[in-house]
Amino acid sequence: MSSQAKAISLRIAQTIPVLLGVVIISFVLTRALPGDPAAYFAGVMADANSIEATREALGLDKPMIQQFFLYVGDMLQGDLGRSISTGRPVATDLAERLPASLELTLTALVLSCLIAVPLGIWAAVRQGSWVDHLCRVLVTAGVSLPTFFTGVLLIYVFYYLLGWAPSPLGRLDFLYLSPPRVTGFYLIDSLLARDMEVFFASLRQLALPGITLGLFTLAPIARMTRAAMLTALSSDYLRTARAAGLGPRKVLYGYAFRNALLPVVTTLGMVFSFVLGANVLVEKVFAWPGIGSYAVEALVASDYAAVQGFVLAMALLFVFLNLLIDLSYALIDPRIGFTEK
Repeated sequence: MSSQAKAISLRIAQTIPVLLGVVIISFVLTRALPGDPAAYFAGVMADANSIEATREALGLDKPMIQQFFLYVGDMLQGDLGRSISTGRPVATDLAERLPASLELTLTALVLSCLIAVPLGIWAAVRQGSWVDHLCRVLVTAGVSLPTFFTGVLLIYVFYYLLGWAPSPLGRLDFLYLSPPRVTGFYLIDSLLARDMEVFFASLRQLALPGITLGLFTLAPIARMTRAAMLTALSSDYLRTARAAGLGPRKVLYGYAFRNALLPVVTTLGMVFSFVLGANVLVEKVFAWPGIGSYAVEALVASDYAAVQGFVLAMALLFVFLNLLIDLSYALIDPRIGFTEK
């Protein structure tokens, strides 16, 4: 095994205590939620005996420590419990809803990067120009405007007034059937099925929520790109590169942008982590069947298993994302390698 493979294995092993801590904290905190899930599941008209029987059936009558070890034992076997809200296994709910949130989040990040990164670069190159002022306006708007307001405004303009957008009700209009499930991403699955009609219908349905979330994610990426580029452009090594006779394009992209890319990638990872768990408002506005709305519904119902499954899924995604960021650091700057510290 190479040194890089050993270092990656070591970093993966270091995430085990983190995941264990997440499981313990989520288990304890969900038990502190107000409300009685047994009473909720038993129904409004249930009497005390029915509620107690439901509590025994759910295993909530056992001591906390016993509940925890039973939960961990089931989790290691791939069983995250059964949701009292949907009546289905939590793993099944997460597998169905997580691709919807990932597709929305990744679409928003792609849109925002296509705009924010070039805008941040040119705002730094032409500091004080109209491009710089435009960058500041977009950053301020992206930070200031709440996502639910932006979503409602886009729906009003493009769906209600202009009629350009489809009805904001889920991932696909009711006139179309969902593509055969392969990845859970409608855009990818429709391409795999060679169904271009469903592909463009999914793309149209994804446009407004993707733009809404993209405007929110654009602000920190553009701001960090501009700041990192300003720092790189004023550095000594860049003046040396210009003095050596290198072309402006080589200096700008080959040296300045490459050195400014590390903080931009860090910001991109933080934005992705935050947006994936915080896009519930966009999902509610557009009736998007994602993991955020699922977690909120589970919190309202004191659905222990669903909340714990959501927290565990988010923790796994964040750990995987941090590993990808570490790998990207080594690719962007070869001086940053993997060490077995």
